[in-house]
Parts: sequence; structure tokens; C-alpha cells
Amino acid sequence: MADDSRDDTGAGNPEDEFRDMLKEFLAGNTELDPAKLAGAAGLPNDPEMVAQLISQLQAALQNTSDGINWDLALQQATGIAERGTVVSLPAERSQLEQALHVASLWLDEATTISELTSVPKLMSRKEWVTATIGVWTQLAEPVANSIATSLTDVLAQSAPEDGELDDMIQNASKLMRNVGGTLFAMQLGQVIGQLSSEVVSGGDIGIPLLDGEQAAILPQNVLGFGAGLDIATDQVQLYLAVRELAHSRLFHHARWLRLQLLSSITEFAKGIRIDTGRLEQLAADFDPSNPEELRDAMTSGALIPPKNEDQLAALSRLETTLALIEGWVDVVTAEATTRLPASAAIAETVRRRRASGGPAESAFSTLVGLELRPRRLREAAAMWQKVTDAVGSEKRDELWSHPDLVPTAGDLDDPTTLIARITAGEPEPDDVDQAIEDLLNDDTSERPREE
Repeated sequence: MADDSRDDTGAGNPEDEFRDMLKEFLAGNTELDPAKLAGAAGLPNDPEMVAQLISQLQAALQNTSDGINWDLALQQATGIAERGTVVSLPAERSQLEQALHVASLWLDEATTISELTSVPKLMSRKEWVTATIGVWTQLAEPVANSIATSLTDVLAQSAPEDGELDDMIQNASKLMRNVGGTLFAMQLGQVIGQLSSEVVSGGDIGIPLLDGEQAAILPQNVLGFGAGLDIATDQVQLYLAVRELAHSRLFHHARWLRLQLLSSITEFAKGIRIDTGRLEQLAADFDPSNPEELRDAMTSGALIPPKNEDQLAALSRLETTLALIEGWVDVVTAEATTRLPASAAIAETVRRRRASGGPAESAFSTLVGLELRPRRLREAAAMWQKVTDAVGSEKRDELWSHPDLVPTAGDLDDPTTLIARITAGEPEPDDVDQAIEDLLNDDTSERPREE
């Protein structure tokens, strides 16, 4: 029987040869240890994880589609989340549910933004991963595509123009994208899985990860947050419940805010490019016995070049918006929790935790090139407090009713003009702006069905 992998000239099909070369590697028939590749991909060096990596890469070799299989990120993240999960006791869940009820009542006194229409959820780590994976992949996909494209471009440019290797690289570009995409998706899953052990609530990261302005608390992580603080558990639960409900109420009230924020983040991510010069150097100097160099390049952000002026401007706008959101939540939470004796101590713990972030947040920022924590949070909180003192909570909260009314970066530096503008009365949005606002705030799920 004729060998279908060979063409009419007797030469092997370049794409099949390239696939066979990778299969030899995955079978352990090369000098590169698969365990070291797992380490280079940022995955733990344990037999189960290495076996999973090899299995997924072998599947990528058989994949005929062109794109990143984000199901791998979900599988990786849920696997990590499940391994560290401790089921919360009924008494603990009941205590948190009561804390959420009390928190809602306290918030009614601190803000004119109305309560949520949906019931807050108590989530396990796995449930949090499943509920948020869509937003994570939306943020990471532009960078993953950029890495895959840059990798195939570098390989194509480095191949001899008139040699068989050039044809092989050209024909195997889709294959390389699949393999590179698999590595990136598993690395992202590792980050999300680690984050599932750090976050205490749906809004803890700052960006709106949950759909439908849903509020959520992770009971296991709330207990971990309070461990070692020498503060009564019920006080920690109440404070964190108030913060989460304040964050969710804001996005429920200003329904344009989530779309605007995620669109801005996505646009920023699309502008990220990979330093092909650095990638070419890595390819030329790559030592199969030392793949950690590849991992260091990925996790240090060395492959992502410095941001250009447009990206810096977009990043500044993003940071301002995130700071305004978090600063408002801080001020409202402080006002709503004045009854808690340990409120100030818990708030300081939240600030320190936010400022430092966790290992997974650092990994995400280098992987995607986006910091999750705003730098100007203290200025934003100070501005919201001054506005509250000057015009009251009702006028303060009205600033979220329309995108044109939201404070600017200049207002963070000096809120005097903002306060004067509020006191004098803001002009009403024009008809077009109002129509857009009505459309964004239109909740069709609350309308009665037409018979």
C-alpha cells in the first residue's frame, strides 16, 4: 500500500513531518524533558500535571480547527479549584446569608442606589471559575492570538526561502497556532485556578466578572481572609458583604458601566503586540535542557514591549475608571459599616491586600499586560469623600446616572470644580444621549410578556 504521507516526488508531506517531529518530542524521544516544558509553561512540576499537558498537546496535533481552545483553560482552572476546595458548613452559609441581609439594610442608609433584584449567591471556588471564565478569556484572547501569530511569523522568517523547511513551516502554521494556543490556555487556566483561592467575592478583582450584576461571596475564602486578623468572624463577613453588595449595586444601577469598562479593556488588549525580536532571540538561543528561560520570558512580560502612546492613554482612562469604581465602593462601605467596631481595621487590611495583590494577579498582569489594581485608588476615595461631604450621597450617586457625568482624572487631582458643577446643577443629557442611556438601562427581563 502506498504511503499517503508522501507526495508524487517521494518527499514527505511537510506538515506531516512537522507533526511527526512534535509527536517524537511528546513521546519522550528527544532531549527535552516534558516535565521541564510543563515548568516552562508555568505549570506545577507534578506527574499528573505533566501528563495532562502532554495529553492536551497531543490533542492539539490532531485539531484541524484554527483557534484557541479555551475549554482547556476552564478544565485547568476548575481542576485547581476543586483540589483546594473545602465544603462550607450549613451554619457558615447561614451566617453569611444573614450577613448579606444585614449588609443590604446598612447600604440603604449609605447610598441612594437601590438594592439588587437578584439574590446574592454563595459560591464555591469551582462555581466562581465557571461563572467568570467568559470574561477572563475575553481579556486574554487578543494577547493569545498575538503570541500565536508572532510565533508562526518568526518561524516563517527564519526558514530558508528555497528550502523544504520553509514549506514545512508555512504548511504547519495552523499546527503551531494550535500548540501555542494550548500552552497559553493552560497557563491562563493555572492563573484563574490560583485566583479562585484568593478572591473573596464576585467584585473583589475590581472588574465586573459576573453577568447580570450578580453579587457573590466565596465562603471558604472569606474564612481564609479573616484568619489571623484577631477580628470576630461575623464582623469580617459583614464588612465583606457590604463591599460586595455596594460593587454589585453600582453595576446594576449604571448598566452602561460594565459594557464600557469591558470594551475599554478589550480594546487595550487588542493593541498589545509581541516583541518578535525578543522571540527570535529566544528561538535562536533556545537550550532544550533549560526551558525555564522561556518561562521567565513569558512570566516577566519580556515578550510584551513597552506600551505606545495610544496604549498609555487607554490605560490611563482604564485606571481612572477602575479607581472611581473602587473609590466609590470604599467610601460607601465605610459609611455603611460605622456600626462595626473593627471596620477601620478590616478596611486597612483590604487596602493592603489590594495594593500588593496576590501571586495569581501578578501572573495575569504579565501574561496579558494589564494590571487589575488601579494606582489612583486613594485619590479617588478622597475625591468621593469630599463630594459626599459637600453635596450629600444623593447628588454623589447621581454622577453614575450617565457616562458624561462621571468624574474625570482631573477631578481626582482637584474635586473643587466638580463640586461647584454639581452645586450649580448639571445640564441634562441631550436627546441622543438620553435615548442611548434608556436603551442601555432597559431591562427586558423585568417587562411583562405580551400575550
